Amino acid sequence: MFYVYILKSVKNGAYYVGSCGNIDVRIDQHNKGLVPSTKRYLPWDLVHRDKFDTLKGARRRELQIKSWKNRKAIENLIKHFKI
Repeated sequence: MFYVYILKSVKNGAYYVGSCGNIDVRIDQHNKGLVPSTKRYLPWDLVHRDKFDTLKGARRRELQIKSWKNRKAIENLIKHFKI
């Protein structure tokens, strides 16, 4: 299984969109400061995830969400598809 996930910074409310194979390990890496791009906004909460059979499908969805460039669109996704 592969995942697309959205994290929300407890510190400042920023969102981060990513994809991975092991979501528990990846979120742990984010919250331990091991991911340079998210390190300064610790801690992070998982607010959304989608499951995919292939990494290609997960990456495609990740890029789609990132292309929205609209905070409101991400918040609507989170609101309508709660984890």
